[in-house]
Amino acid sequence: MKIKLRLNMAQRIIIVAAVVILLGFGTDIVRLFGLQVINGDKYAAKAESQQLLDTEVKAKRGTIYDCDKNVLAKSATVWDVAIDPKNITDKNRDTLVNGLCKIFDYDDEERAKLTEKTKQESRYALVEEKVENDVKDEISEFVSENSFGNIISLTQTTKRYYPYNSFASSVLGFTGSDEQGLAGIESYYNDELTGTNGRIITSKDANSNKLPEDYETSIEATDGNSLVLTINQTIQYYLEKDLSQTLTEYDCKGAYGIVMDCNTGAILAMSSMPDYDLNNPYKIAYKKTRSKIKSIKNKEEAQQKESEAIQNQWRNFTVSDVYVPGSVYKVFVASAALEENVINENFTYTCGGSIQVEDRKMNCHYHPGHGTENLTQGLMNSCNPYFITVGQKLGSHNYFKYFEAFGFTEKTGIDLPGEGSSIYLKESDFTTVGLASASFGQTNSLTPIQVCTAISAIANGGTVMKPYVVSEIIDSNGNTVSKTTPTKVRQAISSETSEKVCKMMQAVVDGGTGSNAYVAGYSVGGKTGTSTKLGESEEGEKDKYIVSFAGIAPADDPQIAVLIIVDEPNQDLGGGALCAPIAANVIEKAMTELNIEPRYTKEELAERSIKTPNVIGVQVDTAKNTITSNGLKYKIVGYGSKVVRQSPSASQTIPSGGTIVLYTEKSDKQMVEVPDFAGLSISEANSLAAQKNINIAISGNDLTSGSVVAYSQSDEKGSRVEAGSVITVKFKNNASVLD
Repeated sequence: MKIKLRLNMAQRIIIVAAVVILLGFGTDIVRLFGLQVINGDKYAAKAESQQLLDTEVKAKRGTIYDCDKNVLAKSATVWDVAIDPKNITDKNRDTLVNGLCKIFDYDDEERAKLTEKTKQESRYALVEEKVENDVKDEISEFVSENSFGNIISLTQTTKRYYPYNSFASSVLGFTGSDEQGLAGIESYYNDELTGTNGRIITSKDANSNKLPEDYETSIEATDGNSLVLTINQTIQYYLEKDLSQTLTEYDCKGAYGIVMDCNTGAILAMSSMPDYDLNNPYKIAYKKTRSKIKSIKNKEEAQQKESEAIQNQWRNFTVSDVYVPGSVYKVFVASAALEENVINENFTYTCGGSIQVEDRKMNCHYHPGHGTENLTQGLMNSCNPYFITVGQKLGSHNYFKYFEAFGFTEKTGIDLPGEGSSIYLKESDFTTVGLASASFGQTNSLTPIQVCTAISAIANGGTVMKPYVVSEIIDSNGNTVSKTTPTKVRQAISSETSEKVCKMMQAVVDGGTGSNAYVAGYSVGGKTGTSTKLGESEEGEKDKYIVSFAGIAPADDPQIAVLIIVDEPNQDLGGGALCAPIAANVIEKAMTELNIEPRYTKEELAERSIKTPNVIGVQVDTAKNTITSNGLKYKIVGYGSKVVRQSPSASQTIPSGGTIVLYTEKSDKQMVEVPDFAGLSISEANSLAAQKNINIAISGNDLTSGSVVAYSQSDEKGSRVEAGSVITVKFKNNASVLD
């Protein structure tokens, strides 16, 4: 039976309506599914960006301190100033522009640029970056007075400052505009110094204006860790001062220095001159370099040279570059030979001015020859034939054994970027002539930090220590994160050999080529060096030299090692004349800074200055008798019967035979201009000082020699001091050899 179904009109209408409804809502459901499920994250982010303002709060970069917690680099809060052009109208534009131009002291061109920014089709236009707090306060007041809260925004950020400009620039390095470390400690410890940025999330209304603080969420920034360096500010200052003076006076290519705690490896001072201003690192600091670039006519060539010069001034030569150490290396050859027992201190050789090595004649720097010498004398005279002979006895195998032991085949691992690698002959590559050349410090090229580290090993009993610059890392609350523990790398030589070589180095200063490193009250050891820069002189030019001095002090109980290098001086003076005096000054300051008491010999005590007697309030005649009985002279100022003031003041030191100025009436101090003593002999300096009514304290070594000249003075020429003041003038012997 067939059943025939018939749908009435009402049923058909219902079915059609259901289909229409299903199709209509189905499309919406599909679209809703796509919006909420498939693209939900995308549209949620868009909604948030329209409803929320997410501002990053910069974390402060950690501070860098010297060993005494003096600040060498720090970050301070500054502000970026921006405007919202969408909220600027024709009515408030002039007020806004006039106010900001006044605050920032804009000229007409800058005013025009600001005006253009106010007309941009955007919600954000940067006006100024990293303004100081005083400017920020001015802007805040301006905003408040003119209800510009929705137009001008101030975003907190940070800026890196270096309080002493170029001080320790080769060690510290600098940061870029984003405070990313680009050189030195700033680069090497960038991750430690960099903090974690915070955020401020603020709700916005339909017009993108900030809602009240009730709708604001903050995540605080975490500041970076701070570094405490091993650098001693005082020692660093005097090292830089003397290197800079030598750089300028002798028109050098460069002047470099390292002072190291020989027992721990801590770097107390390190400098590469010419240096640069850390607050303006893209400006060429060395006048000689600027002049050379300025003389280049080709614009592209000049720009290239300028770019190279900027990069070069950032280099830390003492760590990144190599040089041939010259005769300084003789102390390592002596150490190796003594350690291997191939010679002893009494081994003698007769120097006739040269030595034949196979088909090669090798000269001594002293062409007449030194005659018969033992090991100490050979080192004092820096005799090449003597050490060639020692090197032949040592042999290439033992030579290279100690070359490795002192660390010359590897990097030191110092915590500074860009450490260079030495360039050297391997044991298998040595010839008889090559060994001879290497035995007096030629052939191999080493980094200064390698040489100073090895000198420290000789000084400290034979242990190679890993050098380091950061002693401690502390967090933003002052808690210690980590401390550096001195690291022993290896034992290079025995303590017995170390003691013997230290005594020989002292002899080099007491009576050899390093005599200008003498410091009264302290035993100083050292070795001078000179190396010819082969292939770097143009045709017709004289040879270019790099000269050096390596020192230890006190030689009988070494605490520091010093290496001074001068590159391409404009005079043929060796390390004894140019580098040893710098080492002497630095050692003297370092001994005082490290609280190492002087121990004067009888001869030194006889030459020491005496304490100025106190004659204030005393009758003039009595004062005269007191002064003359102490071997001093006097000058009377005024017509009174009693002394009311004296110069130098009581208990100050004054040279024997010096003059004390006595004031017998209340009057202004008599001031005199300090003359320039540079280049004068002792008698000439004394005569000039007497003319100026000042006293000079004479310092230096080999003062009985007729060739000594003044090279340094405690008060700068042209400065004004009170009559009777004592100025220390240092003398050195320029009769130096290129050894």
